[in-house]
Formats: sequence, C-alpha cells, structure tokens
Amino acid sequence: MDEELLTVAAVARRIGVAPATLRTWDRRYGLGPSSHEAGEHRRYCPNDLAQLTLMRRLIISGVAPADAAVRAKAHSGSVSVENVIQDFEVREDVVDSLHRAAKSLDKNFVETLLRKDISENGVIASWTEVIVPLLFLVGDEWAATGAGIEVEHMLSEIIKRLLREGVAEIKEPVNTQPVLLASVGEELHCLALHALAAALAEKGIETFFLGARTPLEAISGMVKRAAPPAVFLWAQLEQNSDPKFFNELPVVRPAPRVIVGGPGWNRETCADVVVAQDLTHACDEIERAVGL
Repeated sequence: MDEELLTVAAVARRIGVAPATLRTWDRRYGLGPSSHEAGEHRRYCPNDLAQLTLMRRLIISGVAPADAAVRAKAHSGSVSVENVIQDFEVREDVVDSLHRAAKSLDKNFVETLLRKDISENGVIASWTEVIVPLLFLVGDEWAATGAGIEVEHMLSEIIKRLLREGVAEIKEPVNTQPVLLASVGEELHCLALHALAAALAEKGIETFFLGARTPLEAISGMVKRAAPPAVFLWAQLEQNSDPKFFNELPVVRPAPRVIVGGPGWNRETCADVVVAQDLTHACDEIERAVGL
C-alpha cells in the first residue's frame, strides 16, 4: 500500500505550527520531506510527520530547537508522548509547556503531562500550582483576543476526565455515607467541584457528585435520604450564591457540616456555615466531618 503523503499545509495543521516554521526547520535543521526533489511540491511521508511531531513536542516541553532537531532526525517510527515529556524543576515551566501544547491542540501531550503531574504531586498541588494558572492563562487570552474558546473547552474536558479517573478508583471508602457536592442555582462552572471530588478520593472519601445547576429541592432530597456527613456548595458567580441553599436545608440528625466555596459567596451572608478558602481548606473541613 502506498504511504500517505502530506502537503506542507496539512502537516502544519496536524502539529500546530505555521507552514513557514516547517520551511525554517527544513532549511536550518534538515527536517524536511525525505523524498523532496527540486521543482516538485513538498510531500511528507509518515516518518517525516513523526519526526516533526517529535520536534514540536520536544520544543513544547522546553528543549532547545537545535537539540530537539538532533533528537528528531535520529528518530524513526511512531512518537510516544511519554518519551518526550521531561522532568520539570520549576512549576511555571509545566504551565508554560501545557499552555503551548493546548494552543497547538495537542490533546495527547496535554493529557499525558497532566496525568503525570497529578500522579506525582497529587490533586491539590496539581490543581493549585498547574491547572488553575493554566486556565487563567487561556481565559485571559480569550478575553483579550476573543479567540481560543476551543482551547478552553478541550482543556476542561481533559481535566474533568482525568479528575474523574481518580474518583472511580475508590474501592473501600473511609466514610460510610458519601459527602454531597453540588454547584448551586444556575451555576454551570463546576470544574473546581471535580477537583474537590478527586482530592477527597485520594483520601479515600466517597462523594455524591450532583454537579452543575443543582436546585435546592435536589440537595434537600439528598440530605434527607442519604444523611451525608458534609455538604459542599459551590458558586462561581454571585447571582447563584443564594443563602437559601444552606438556610433552607431540612433538619436531620446528625446535622451535616455545611461548607460553601467559590468566589460567588458573600461572607456576610455565610456566618452560619464554613466558607472554604481553597481546596485544601475544603478537604480539611470535610475530613473533620467524616471523622478523620
């Protein structure tokens, strides 16, 4: 079977660089079509594409272009993301690498590096030091330019999937009754809620995850039927942080510890509940509620 041959434009789209960049790599480092002849259009074979993919990923991970080119030219066959990702000494470098990969829509690189970071550092450190700064970078770019919403959506889906993996791994929870997690009102933002569920899962704490746009009736029904030791209510936006979500909960014994989190809550109206300062604080409060 004949190998698929790709144009400069097609290769540029696949690896997330400008066609001019490919021409520069060819001229400067000799990373061009292996069978290109003078007077003919450039066509890249699968091995050429693999070498250029490796070149791109090495640069994204922080390797100098000249060094990346040497490694790429020596490579033959498919490219494993695991073999490209290096150990970062500075957390900001992880964020920068992920940001570059996300803008290139390199889903495999982003997912592999995030999974590695969560595995090595834990959910709370990865969320605080890498994921939140990364989301801020992407969000600020979208706000400034109006472009890149696809990058934000891709990142959100990858992050949610990775965080859910940790939740699914609980085999023997330490709590007899799951903790209740919900985004209240019309709140659609619940990525932080996924992070909390994953961080609790690392501690063996099982949760009921109600997710976005959870009405008071649903929260009240779960409190009455499931007797959760703690209820965590998330509000990103002020218009969703109605105190009724904790003031009108049904009275049960033992009463659950109620914790609210997110920038939407007004501290003056939350005097009777715990206001979590961050993910660590929320986990600490929930651990107390389940007796750890």
